[in-house]
Amino acid sequence: MVALVLSTVLLVLGTAAVLAYARRRPPGKGVTWGEAMIAAVFVYLLMGLAYGIVPHQWLTYADNELGWRSDKIVYGPGNVLSNIPFTITYQVIRDIIAAGIYIVFLGGQIALWAIWQGRGKAKQRELATSSFGRPLVKGA
Repeated sequence: MVALVLSTVLLVLGTAAVLAYARRRPPGKGVTWGEAMIAAVFVYLLMGLAYGIVPHQWLTYADNELGWRSDKIVYGPGNVLSNIPFTITYQVIRDIIAAGIYIVFLGGQIALWAIWQGRGKAKQRELATSSFGRPLVKGA
């Protein structure tokens, strides 16, 4: 449990550091060789945490401490799931949660890319519209 929580906290802190750095780094500024290497190692470590360590720690926690094995069958509250024509084991639920972890982290990685690429861009201001929904533009 401690390893799962620690790896998740390190991932969140690393992501917060990326967001803070993206907020203050101006777009178009040149990158030195040293800055590029440090950034590459940092991103590699974050991706190692996100796609390797955190899911592994979840699987280890579910197997060892929760005891979610293939011989432990899910019956649901009040044995609701005992009448379905297939069996669901806790190992299947464990694997579904692990796949969900990967999906969430992939979505977060895509969102971080979008934030990094969109930094410094000015938002377009809203034009006033007429009652017909067309933008009001002053005539020349």
